[in-house]
Amino acid sequence: MLKQRIITAVILALLVLAALFYCTPGQFALLVAFAVVVAGWEWANMSGLSSRPLRYGYALIVMMAIAWCARYTGALGGELTDLVINTGLLDKERVREILIVACVWWAMALLWVQTYPLSAVIWGHRWLRALMGLLVLVPTWLGLVMLHNEPHGPLLILFVVVIVAAADIGAYFTGKAFGKRKLAPAVSPAKTWEGFWGGITCTLILAFAVGSYVGQAAVLVAIVIPTALASVLGDLLESMVKRHRGIKDSSRLLPGHGGVMDRIDSLTAAAPVFAMAVLAADWQVSI
Repeated sequence: MLKQRIITAVILALLVLAALFYCTPGQFALLVAFAVVVAGWEWANMSGLSSRPLRYGYALIVMMAIAWCARYTGALGGELTDLVINTGLLDKERVREILIVACVWWAMALLWVQTYPLSAVIWGHRWLRALMGLLVLVPTWLGLVMLHNEPHGPLLILFVVVIVAAADIGAYFTGKAFGKRKLAPAVSPAKTWEGFWGGITCTLILAFAVGSYVGQAAVLVAIVIPTALASVLGDLLESMVKRHRGIKDSSRLLPGHGGVMDRIDSLTAAAPVFAMAVLAADWQVSI
């Protein structure tokens, strides 16, 4: 199992790096859209839409929502039928509008995670969970596409991934060594407050290290901390939905790793929050 997990992780890492540094912005946008649509197919089952027609139908809805988002923000050039992606035409004000909605959504999701299982009375119906999936997935696509369109965009996206990894690794080892108080026992019993603060400390160290290199430590801290907090929430939200559905993994598409959603759960919250922070701070990588 460990060997299989490592092989899958290496292949995924190489594919992500190739997509980041060798694809045009348009190609990258289409590849991310494909991954998000696959995640939508998994989310359909997590929502309780378990039949094959419903799952594929929901994936189609996710695809249409991404197409609308691309057209609204200017990422989709020409008519929808042209299938032309031109991220250089992104209207940042419209991108900001959608990312603000996404951030408000994640603030509401935090309350639902904190009050689970009581909160399931609000979102427990399968069609409401399906709606949640659109709020989770579509801004993820937009956030990643917007970041990739920025100067040194691939490095920005790698930075988001490193933030998520730092928060996760720091939480794992700190929680394993010192964890006693449960963070969200009804959602993810293994997570602890000690692990949470260990993860945040790791991301702070990362922010100061990168900030000392680029000379913008204060801005980096202001961007990294909300992103790290969001990554924890993204993980918890998917755990909550899976627990309510009674499943362990979103699918078995990735040997040793579960499904696509299991790999990008933290990123679904971190990417739009990071993108919104970059827009708000008007920050660009200076190398």
